[in-house]
Amino acid sequence: MSSSALLARSLATALDPVVLANRAGINPDPWQAKLLRSSALQLLLLCARQAGKSTISALIAVNEALHRAPALVLLLAPALRQSQELFRKIKDVLNALGEDVPPITQTSALSLEFLTGSRIVCLPGSTDATIRGFSSVALLVVDEAARVPDPLYQAVRPMLAVSGGRIVLLSTPFGKRGFFHHEATLGGDEWERAIVTAHQCPRIDPRWLEAERGRIGDWWFRQEYLCEFVETDDQVFAYESVMGALSDQVAPLFAPEGAAA
Repeated sequence: MSSSALLARSLATALDPVVLANRAGINPDPWQAKLLRSSALQLLLLCARQAGKSTISALIAVNEALHRAPALVLLLAPALRQSQELFRKIKDVLNALGEDVPPITQTSALSLEFLTGSRIVCLPGSTDATIRGFSSVALLVVDEAARVPDPLYQAVRPMLAVSGGRIVLLSTPFGKRGFFHHEATLGGDEWERAIVTAHQCPRIDPRWLEAERGRIGDWWFRQEYLCEFVETDDQVFAYESVMGALSDQVAPLFAPEGAAA
C-alpha cells in the first residue's frame, strides 16, 4: 500500500473509531458504536455476560493508545489474570489492524509500549500499594468492577485528577453494594451508561437463556444475564431499608471540634 493510501486509512480510523473496529474485523452493535464515538470522560458498561463489554473496552483502549499518543492506558481487574484477559483482547485487535499500528518497541506479558510513547499496562487488583506510582493516566479501564474493592477504586481515581483522563467501568452486577452499584444507580449525569441485557444481544440464543435460568438459579441469572442488582446472600437488611433509614435532618450528637457550643 502506498504511503498516501496508508495515511488516508490512518486518518479515517482516527476520525471514526467504528472504522478502526471494522479494520480489526469487528462489526460493533449499535450500543458499542455509540460508546466508541462517545467523548464522555466516564463510561459505565452494565452488561450481561458475553454481551461484548470486554470487546468494546479493548477497542476504546486501542483507540486511545493509537490516536491520543503519548497515552498511558491502565487495565485494572480484581485479579491480574482478569486484566490479562482484557490485555489479550487488546493484542488481538492490534494484530488484526496490522500495518495500521505504529511500531511496538517493548512488550511483555503485562505491558506494551509504542514508538509514539503510548503504553498499555495490566495492573494487579489485590492491593493499592503497587499501583500508586502511576500518573498522567489517559484511560483507566476497570474490568469486573462490581468485584473490585472500594479502597482500590478510591486509590486509582486520583490518577485521573491532573490528566483529565477517562475511566471505563465494565461489569455484571454483584449485589447492591460497592462503588459500581453506587455509580450505576446514584452516580448522576456525569456517567454515560450502557445497560445491555442478554436478551438484547443478538448472539445469544433465547432458548439457551431459558435453559440457563434453570441451571444456575434465579439469583445468579438476574445478575449475570438481566443486569439486575439483587440483594446478596449475606445481607441482613435490604439496601432500600438501610438507605431509607438515613436522614440528613438529624442533628449530630457532638458539635464539630472548634465550633461554638
